[in-house]
Amino acid sequence: MGKNTETLTEIERRVAAVIETDVGDGADPFSEIARRAGVDESTVLDIIKDLRERGVLRRFGAVIRHRRAGFTDNALVVWAVPEEAIEGAGRLLAGRPEVSHCYERKNPFLGHYNLFTMVHGQAGSLGDIVAGLSAETGVQEFLVLESLEEFKKESMRYFEI
Repeated sequence: MGKNTETLTEIERRVAAVIETDVGDGADPFSEIARRAGVDESTVLDIIKDLRERGVLRRFGAVIRHRRAGFTDNALVVWAVPEEAIEGAGRLLAGRPEVSHCYERKNPFLGHYNLFTMVHGQAGSLGDIVAGLSAETGVQEFLVLESLEEFKKESMRYFEI
């Protein structure tokens, strides 16, 4: 394991395996998580709180199907950012609500596009959003690779029960 890899107990792994899948929307979801993980509800709540405090669990929330919610303009936008500006541009873009993913790539796409973002907007808004991001970062060289059809979209599964 890498130096930043967190070691989880078997019970933590079981709870993590359940919460990374679809959790029911019933009146008592934590009881359901406990049943599926084979522990009691207070243990589930303690583990979730502890994983959150340790930074293993980033957040706990619902996943919105953005296309069904009206965010139909989606694109991978790749940016050619000078090395000395990558940290600032990356933090600025990562802080924007229209950006769901933001990564620096060490092997630049086409030799110079080194910052990758997923940008989401409502119908007809993508051009304005990208223009605004370009103006904010000062990065004028970018490519917009619009999403045409979604073949697969699901959360990564890291644990199995």
